Amino acid sequence: MKVSLFITCLNDTLYPQTGMATVALLERLGCEVSFAEEQTCCGQMHVNSGYQPETLGLVRRFVGVFERELESGCSAIVSPSGSCVAMVREWFAKVCQWAGDAALEARAGRLAARTFELSEFIVNELRITDVGAYYPHRVTYHSSCHGLRTLELGDAPHRLLQNVRGLELMTLENSDQCCGFGGTFAVKNTETSTAMLSDKLRCVLNTKASTCTGGDNSCLMQIGGGLSRLETGVRVVHLAEILASVEGGV
Repeated sequence: MKVSLFITCLNDTLYPQTGMATVALLERLGCEVSFAEEQTCCGQMHVNSGYQPETLGLVRRFVGVFERELESGCSAIVSPSGSCVAMVREWFAKVCQWAGDAALEARAGRLAARTFELSEFIVNELRITDVGAYYPHRVTYHSSCHGLRTLELGDAPHRLLQNVRGLELMTLENSDQCCGFGGTFAVKNTETSTAMLSDKLRCVLNTKASTCTGGDNSCLMQIGGGLSRLETGVRVVHLAEILASVEGGV
C-alpha cells in the first residue's frame, strides 16, 4: 500500500525524529511512503486563535497538495498527530461552510475520509496489532484530547503497546483528563494550564514509568517540559518512536 505522510508543523520544526520513525515503521509494515514537500500547516492554530478567514487559504492549499498525492496512487494520508488529523476530519468542513465554499467543502470531505492518525491506520486499516517492536522500558500512555474525544481512537494505541516486546505498560490514572496544553490555551490561560499539568505530572509519576508516550508531540512537549523542570528523570517519547524501535536499536 502506498501512503502519503502528513508530518505536521510541530514535528517538522521541533521533533523530526517522530517523522523519521513514522516512515521507518510504515515501511517495515510493507507500505510505500510518499512525502509531498509542498505541504504546509493545516491551519489548526489559526482556527484555535479565532482567525477563521485566514484558515481558508491553508485548507485550500492542503486539499490541493494531498489530492495530488491520492491521484498519484496513495491510498491514505497518515499522520503521527491526532490533533492535526482532527483538524482535517472535523474542522475543514466547518471552515469551508463559514466561507460559503461548497465546492471546497466537498473536496475536503473526500480527503478527510482518507486521512488517518498513525495508530488507527495501523490497527484499523492495516489490521496489524504487533508491529515487531522492542522497547525494554516501563511505559505509560497519555491519551490526547483530540485522539480520545474527536477521533475516538479507543484502545488502538494500547493494543499496539501491549504487543511491544520488553515493554511494561503502566496504567495512567485519570488518563482521560487534559494535560493543559490546548495550543494557545496554555498561553492565554497560563494558571489553569499549569494546574492541569500538575495533576497530569502527578499521575505520570505515580505510575513509576520511565517513559511517557502519546500520539501528539504537542501534549508530550507540555508534559515533557514539566517533567524536565522537576528533574524527574522521566522522558517523553512519541508512540511512533517506540513502535519503530527494534532489538539492538534501543
